Amino acid sequence: MTDDSPDWRDALEPEPEAAATVFGSQLDLARRFTENLARHGEELGLIGPLELPRLWSRHVVNSGLVAPLLRPGRVGDVGSGAGLPGIVLAIARPDVHLTLIEPMERRVAWLERQVDELELQNVDVVRARAEEAKLKGRLDQVSARAVSALRTLIPITAPLLRPGGELVLMKGGGVQGEIGAAEKAIRKYRLEDVEVLVLGEGVVEDVTRVFRARTPEA
Repeated sequence: MTDDSPDWRDALEPEPEAAATVFGSQLDLARRFTENLARHGEELGLIGPLELPRLWSRHVVNSGLVAPLLRPGRVGDVGSGAGLPGIVLAIARPDVHLTLIEPMERRVAWLERQVDELELQNVDVVRARAEEAKLKGRLDQVSARAVSALRTLIPITAPLLRPGGELVLMKGGGVQGEIGAAEKAIRKYRLEDVEVLVLGEGVVEDVTRVFRARTPEA
């Protein structure tokens, strides 16, 4: 599919009303990123062939709903892939610095291209697996979306956090079951204030669920 092909425009979901609520003054950047992903995402293997009709609601707005949970500081996004949620969160929260951690060269190239094209000043991209990433200091928060089950995800994300740092992990409807299966990891990393947040009720049809937990203070 070439850049001038109309196919992606025909298939792309119309921008939902919720996008303006979620992105506010940053909506134009969110539109540009969504169009870039719609134009190139399938050919680059970033999204599946059936995702365009729900790209806004299922992926972009879904990711943007997490933005209010971020605190000014340094946030790492593990397994950033297509930029969901990392690029979306960087767009929605220009006051937060995002470090996008992604091991695949092709996806890293995509992320770097988006950072350049969208002129995002609050993003850096690190090519590495989370457990091998060499970061300058520990992070205030770590996000992830569609990476792995909590029992696997917690051991590769919790060590990236500073004492008192926070996991903000997007999960599906089975998150409560994942928490049960991850009890050993939760105990090992002494996670506190474990909770599941449901975001977007009354704003979107498909809500966003977030596993949130905090590492102990030093």
